[in-house]
Amino acid sequence: MTTLGTPLSPSATKVMLLGSGELGKEVLIALQRLGVETIAVDRYEHAPGQQVAHHARTITMSDPAQLEALIRAERPMLVVPEIEAIATPVLEQLEAEGLVRVIPTARAARLTMDREGIRRLAAETLRLPTSPYRFCDSLEELQAAIDGEDGKGIGYPCIVKPVMSSSGKGQSKLDGPADVKKAWDYAMAGGRVAKGRVIVEGFVDFDYEITLLTVRAMDARGGVETRFCDPIGHLQVSGDYVESWQPHPMSAAALERARLIAEAVTGDLGGLGLFGVELFVKGDRVWFSEVSPRPHDTGMVTMATQWQNEFELHARAILGLPVDTTLKSPGASAVIYGGVDAGGIVFDGVADALRVPGTELRLFGKPESFAKRRMGVALARHDEVAVARERARQAAACVRPRRA
Repeated sequence: MTTLGTPLSPSATKVMLLGSGELGKEVLIALQRLGVETIAVDRYEHAPGQQVAHHARTITMSDPAQLEALIRAERPMLVVPEIEAIATPVLEQLEAEGLVRVIPTARAARLTMDREGIRRLAAETLRLPTSPYRFCDSLEELQAAIDGEDGKGIGYPCIVKPVMSSSGKGQSKLDGPADVKKAWDYAMAGGRVAKGRVIVEGFVDFDYEITLLTVRAMDARGGVETRFCDPIGHLQVSGDYVESWQPHPMSAAALERARLIAEAVTGDLGGLGLFGVELFVKGDRVWFSEVSPRPHDTGMVTMATQWQNEFELHARAILGLPVDTTLKSPGASAVIYGGVDAGGIVFDGVADALRVPGTELRLFGKPESFAKRRMGVALARHDEVAVARERARQAAACVRPRRA
């Protein structure tokens, strides 16, 4: 049985989040509702999660010395990575020492912090179906991987991504040779760290792509069981999600295959918590794309659709508590972008947005806005997903960020 302490006391159950953006903020809120003392860490001050946590710390999380010093000073029970750009060897070292437990495990954090580790695990170790791929360290290698010998390379169209990035940053679709140099430069600018390495993937002719939120949680007998949320459909522009909805219809065979793939990859990663497993689907065929060992941006829709949203599921699972993945209502989400490059912006039209029936808003509180930075999300619920999607888009369009 899990025993939880009292925050800011000697009995406190302390959890440290590494990364405190909008997703981390919701995890912190879910943890605090269970009486957990929270430490929000980010690379910049006043990050969304730092605004609600018991303690805020600002460091360069990819710096091994800074990260190790902070964890040793704070001594949290759990360390929860919420972004990719983290000095994961430090986490592996401290976990091996028994100083902390890393969520879901330090090995999982290392494998999933870049696309190479997780793709090789899925395709080469677990033999899961994926798109064809190559890893490249230069523009010349990228061109050679696409062309191949005797025209047997990845070919066009294809997708190029930095090995370490998130939310579609640095991702391009290439339709021909004229796109290669531009894609390489964009990937180098969009990576989380200057690693100079990309993955090029063959284009999968899919009908749709989904996020299958997969939860590894303790069962009543003390073992680990895998639970699934209803599939989430999403629309992406330049690799970045702009809308999501739940549930997304699938054939019974495709759903079964999706769950088998998700259970295989999350079972190998191990540990407890929620994973966002991204999959391509065409008819009854399913391909693995990516996995994040944490709540997923497309999963923000669950704040309108599930009895326990993805953040509550993650908080409960990592604490060893029971979870419920039941759908409450179909629904949708739509992103609100900053629209301007400025600090301390204001939002007009909030009341108009909330007059759209069955809607809610989450404004993240990011201290600085960029034209294409995600600053909020509109949520909508309705028995018909199509109606929910239209209402979410309508509510998002009402919100107009501007300079103060």
